[in-house]
Amino acid sequence: MAKLTKEEIVASLKEMTVLELNELVKAIEEEFGVTAAAPVAVAAAPAEEEEAKGPSEVSLFIKSCGASKVQVIKAVQAITGLGLMDAKKLVDAAPVAVKEHISPVEAEEHKKALEAAGAECEIK
Repeated sequence: MAKLTKEEIVASLKEMTVLELNELVKAIEEEFGVTAAAPVAVAAAPAEEEEAKGPSEVSLFIKSCGASKVQVIKAVQAITGLGLMDAKKLVDAAPVAVKEHISPVEAEEHKKALEAAGAECEIK
């Protein structure tokens, strides 16, 4: 039997119908003991990676306001949209949740802002 080149194989595949290609794939799977289902397993891998990354929603807590209480109150006010007195009450009640059920990225941004103001924070 003469050895076929890649170009000849591709040319013959172009001439086949979808049904003939399907039969060819099945014959190759049976002959070599392989399966063409590998791309499905690869597509499922990113979903598993997302689960491994961590939670989709977290909460941001203030543990303590530190030395610059006024700056922390202003940061809490900016993050939550509360009025000045409500933000002060929230900071005075530390440890307390500042924002709940937010994305980890948003929580990290708010944590940086609060820490820059002098607060001690935690993301749970």
